[in-house]
Amino acid sequence: MTGQYQHSIDAKGRLFIPAKLREELGETFYVTMGMDGCLSVYSDVSWARFTEKFESLPYTKTKAMRALFANAAKCEPDAQGRILIPAKLRAYAKLEKDVVVIGVSNRAEIWNAERWQAVEEEELDPAKLFAAMEELDF
Repeated sequence: MTGQYQHSIDAKGRLFIPAKLREELGETFYVTMGMDGCLSVYSDVSWARFTEKFESLPYTKTKAMRALFANAAKCEPDAQGRILIPAKLRAYAKLEKDVVVIGVSNRAEIWNAERWQAVEEEELDPAKLFAAMEELDF
């Protein structure tokens, strides 16, 4: 998944998921807490892989991930392509009105627009991008 899309959450907590991302995510997908204060959105297939990896870990290492699973929501877009984001997840990611939905390889992320702007400005530094690509052997 790739790209970035600006949208708004309505008063009922619904968010329009762009058609391109809906095609890649499928008819049902999972929304849960992500890193850096955003929400992560997984397709059925990606969620199954994520869950498999989690289940292969020793019980003592899974403790830290309880909240992620406890707050995950299975979503199916309505006829207008919107999903309802549970209040707890909206609060976690500080999603109030303006949001940015981005594609990040095997998942999408939903960001508070102001938070995303700050992250993006920091990460758009060419030297930082070069260092990250070098560290990952790209």
